[in-house]
Amino acid sequence: MSTSTSPPHTPNISADALAAAAERRTSQLPPQPSAAQLAVEHERRQSFRRLIDPGILRPNSKEQASASLKTLLTIAENLLREPNNPKYQQFKPTNNIIKRNLMDPKGTLEYAIELGFRPEVKDFQPYYTFNPRHMKDLQMGTAILHEFVDLEHERAERAARSMVDQKAVAEAIANQVKLAYMDDRKTKMLHDQREKERRAAREAAIASHAELRQSTPPSVRDSISPDPATRMPGSGHTLSNDGPPPYEVMDDED
Repeated sequence: MSTSTSPPHTPNISADALAAAAERRTSQLPPQPSAAQLAVEHERRQSFRRLIDPGILRPNSKEQASASLKTLLTIAENLLREPNNPKYQQFKPTNNIIKRNLMDPKGTLEYAIELGFRPEVKDFQPYYTFNPRHMKDLQMGTAILHEFVDLEHERAERAARSMVDQKAVAEAIANQVKLAYMDDRKTKMLHDQREKERRAAREAAIASHAELRQSTPPSVRDSISPDPATRMPGSGHTLSNDGPPPYEVMDDED
């Protein structure tokens, strides 16, 4: 026996209810910035970029500019991570690191002020204290700092990889030259060894031949052919008297 299953019951939802639900979801979303607001934010980001380049990068050395940007980024990130921590809400201009990387270089203190830090005196001590009303500036300025610091980090990594590659190429070339030199030296050594062996063989043959002639009686010694190495061209050949007599010229008979 077969049983039939009916589809699940779907309640009827009116179009007005769907529209109301969509409107409620839309009202819960954060308000989207207008075109004018986007333009203002874009110009603000550009002003932060100009404070870095050319503001900080141009008048300072590359090493000093990099150290200053990293110090600014550390101050900003600490404050964003713990905004209620008094330790990160201010810095002393007399601190050695702050003086070296923020107060002395050109353009760096101006960037800290744009992040929201303002000078004040507490207990006769100078400080730069963050104003919470500039939290949005802090967030935007930190993002721009990240752009430049990350870019510099990537450049440094590429330069390091390039140096490693150049070193590897130089080592490979040096090894090839060394192997070629060793191969040439080995070839010369083999050639010299063979030449030495040939000379020794010739000298041994000459010595053996001389020894043989000295140990042979004179009657037999003369029949021994001289050493091929010392034989004169044409030796061993004599003119023969055998053959027909010379042609005689006869006088003509009258």
